[in-house]
Amino acid sequence: MLNLERLRTLDALARHGSVSGAAEGLHVTTSAVSQQMAKLEREVGQQLLAKNGRGVRLTDAGRLLADHAARILSQVELAQSDLEAQRGQVVGELRLAAFPTAMRGLFPSVLSALRADHPSLRVSSRELEPEYGVNAVIRGDADLAVVLDWYNKPLPVPEGLARAAILDDPVEIAMPEGHPLSGRDAVDLEDFAEDEWVAWPEGEFCHEWLIYTLRGRGIEPRIAHCAEEHHTQLALVAAGLGVCVAPRLGRDPMPAGVRAVPVRHRVHRYVYAVWRADADRRPSIRAAVEALQKAGESIASAASATSAASVTSDASS
Repeated sequence: MLNLERLRTLDALARHGSVSGAAEGLHVTTSAVSQQMAKLEREVGQQLLAKNGRGVRLTDAGRLLADHAARILSQVELAQSDLEAQRGQVVGELRLAAFPTAMRGLFPSVLSALRADHPSLRVSSRELEPEYGVNAVIRGDADLAVVLDWYNKPLPVPEGLARAAILDDPVEIAMPEGHPLSGRDAVDLEDFAEDEWVAWPEGEFCHEWLIYTLRGRGIEPRIAHCAEEHHTQLALVAAGLGVCVAPRLGRDPMPAGVRAVPVRHRVHRYVYAVWRADADRRPSIRAAVEALQKAGESIASAASATSAASVTSDASS
């Protein structure tokens, strides 16, 4: 009889490609991974791992069993999901992930709502960039992740994941109040061809989007400063060190000395949740999606009311 936990260890090795990666993903020690694999090899009577330089690789038998392990674990997840759905109770543990501005702009109200509505549900959350959030869901390290697509550059999402729309997040350009364009009602990206930019760290999905988008407008971007958090970027803008992309989600309060101006040809990003399709019927997943969508609707309504008030004020003046 194959041991489920040892199959889970083999699956982690196949996905992470190393003993250390599997140990990190499973939250165990490397020696625990090695011990589980040694026991699994004795159970099946075949060598599953072979040395590969300083690391290891799966043998043909290892890859064959790893393929079966992935399907078995998916069926176990589906069985658990169906049992939870039949019971109809939002209980157990739910692990959430979100990119930084969603963590700031959505999760405080979402986590509070889940705690109030489902006191028997244990929720944990962590901040992950979109691509890492997707990978965490695929690996089973997170049950649901909030991620994003840019309007002109979608995030690659593998098969086997379900998704639900949360929010359409409009983007503006933040600049120092003394910038020549700060008095305009709308701007074009081409207007900033000579400006220095404050951007996300190199290699991140949003940094790649900015480079891709500006070059698509015939602009070779001058990235002067990189910072992870939007509020750090805005602080650099307030100091007169450049301009930056300023999504509305999780942005307020704006620092003094900064003006955010809408882009004439609308720039926006789609915020959505992803989870494993085989967990689709879990009541806890459905409860989290519902809470996220309610929070997204509330933010969109507040933004519409603010825009309408701004238009009325401009017309009066």
